[in-house]
Amino acid sequence: MNFLPEGRGCENIFIKGGIVEGTVISLDGVLNMMVDFGNGNFGVIPRDEGAIGIDSGETKEIALISRTGKPVRGVVMSTDPLVVSRKMLQKACLNQRISKLIAGDIIEARVTHLESYGAFVDIGCGIPSLLPIDSISVSRIAHPSDRLSVGDDIFAVVKSVMPDGKITISQKELLGTWEQNASRFAAGETATGIVRSTENYGIFIELTPNLAGLAEYRDGIFADDVVSVFIKSLIPEKMKVKLAIVGRLEDMEYPPDPRFAGEYYISSGHLDHWKYSPEGCVKTIESIF
Repeated sequence: MNFLPEGRGCENIFIKGGIVEGTVISLDGVLNMMVDFGNGNFGVIPRDEGAIGIDSGETKEIALISRTGKPVRGVVMSTDPLVVSRKMLQKACLNQRISKLIAGDIIEARVTHLESYGAFVDIGCGIPSLLPIDSISVSRIAHPSDRLSVGDDIFAVVKSVMPDGKITISQKELLGTWEQNASRFAAGETATGIVRSTENYGIFIELTPNLAGLAEYRDGIFADDVVSVFIKSLIPEKMKVKLAIVGRLEDMEYPPDPRFAGEYYISSGHLDHWKYSPEGCVKTIESIF
């Protein structure tokens, strides 16, 4: 079965027991989903087949309402009329894939919505998981939207599996160590960064999602500004990057720097331990799974 997040593609099989994917057009007064499965194939996902826990009240009705205009995937229950169960596929995904996940496993996910405290993602067949804001990257951000958008396909590592089966994930361990990120820069270079916070003692500037530096305070520079910076020094034993602000990007003629878009250094397999800080550093930042 195809247990990828919804919207990642599915070859529709219009036979009983087949797996199909379509787009929710609307919901009727009792929250049955009207779905366009493409090529003139329209069907329904009954309310109680819309998600695990919807019939018991464990899952709130907003989980169905919020699917309007979005992809859904399910198992064909009948073909004439076309009736599909999303819940059946979610149960199969839980039993055959998600229940086997352990902390440290690396998975694919799709961002479904953002809250101030983190991002909710689909880790397979519409099953949700939380990516807390402090697990999105080492470089601190004010809101998940600073890094992610709804619909983004991401890689993540399983952070914890609760007794009830709920999974929390993390992303920062896949975005490189301090040394991996710092190796993309050198003292004497200029680079582009995003201002993440301004303090009276200096301005924190993100160079990549897992690398930030500190510049001296300067009037007229604010959070979320894109700036050009001069790299004064990189100090591995203290995990410090000393910067000097050249100017705001809108005032400059520099093109956007692709380095602060970030990249995955790990995208498959399993992690037991990840250490961000360099050997010999006075501070240790690590994750143990």
